Amino acid sequence: MAVVTIVGAGVIGISWARLFGGAGWEVRVSDPRPDLDEVVARELAGLPVTATHDLAAAADGADFVQEAGPERIEVKEQMFATLAAHTRDGVVLASSSSSLLPSKIAQGNPAADRVVIGHPFNPPELMPLVEVVPGERTSAATVDHAMEVYRGLGKLPIRLKKEIPGFVGNRLQKVFNDQANYLVQQGVIDVRDLDDLVRASLGLRWATIGPFQSGALGGGPAGMRHLVEHVGSQMRFEIGRADQARMGEVLDAVERAYGTGQEAYEHLAELRDRRTRGALAPLDWPEPGPEPGSGDSTADGSADSVANGERK
Repeated sequence: MAVVTIVGAGVIGISWARLFGGAGWEVRVSDPRPDLDEVVARELAGLPVTATHDLAAAADGADFVQEAGPERIEVKEQMFATLAAHTRDGVVLASSSSSLLPSKIAQGNPAADRVVIGHPFNPPELMPLVEVVPGERTSAATVDHAMEVYRGLGKLPIRLKKEIPGFVGNRLQKVFNDQANYLVQQGVIDVRDLDDLVRASLGLRWATIGPFQSGALGGGPAGMRHLVEHVGSQMRFEIGRADQARMGEVLDAVERAYGTGQEAYEHLAELRDRRTRGALAPLDWPEPGPEPGSGDSTADGSADSVANGERK
């Protein structure tokens, strides 16, 4: 059985652990939080998971590392220094960072060739995407193997051609969220109606075909060029920007709409996960691959190569 070390027992780390454990990996979760044992027992019951506060011990003998710790560069630099020192050559050291450059995380690290971003969308156990972002010194073998592992977990890994702050998913999300905040601040629409509008239009459309394919269809047989030259040519309005000094108004509106606290969170998470599972089934996402070490072939190599830590 292949071994994965999950660094961080927050929302993202626990979801990664559930995904890897459900796919047949032995999972080690490391986090300094004092309630680590309780969190793992509650959230990962029935899976092959062990918990430890000792990052070096958790990394020793691992076949793959997925870091999901605090989004602070100084913390990640320290964690990856420990991971580099306690993993063998060829073991991928992947970070779930949402925006930090892999080259910055790996700066001064002797294992910089093994450091790569494996950025999921929340929750990793359900959302298909993993953005795979190499740094300046990341080896091709590291990227290839990370892609192989994520495909084996049933994910859709997308390799970026180069690093950029925020990567692609969060850059798009940042622009979209800024405009959503602006529209609420301007009194054009309220929070719940904006969410419903997106779910009933752009969210549904982009879940099936994506924006460029949508553009190709929007112009009819003449394609996206026709759309841009006609409808697109009339979209000359200024879009405005959200006022950061007034973000409290938006946050208050979101809390009034959806509540806060553990009970509200659990209700919203259950609703999200139930709807996501229902939407994923007919969308033809990759199916989970064979268990690591089973010897069955995968799209990019054998599962044996994952279990043995071999690199292509």
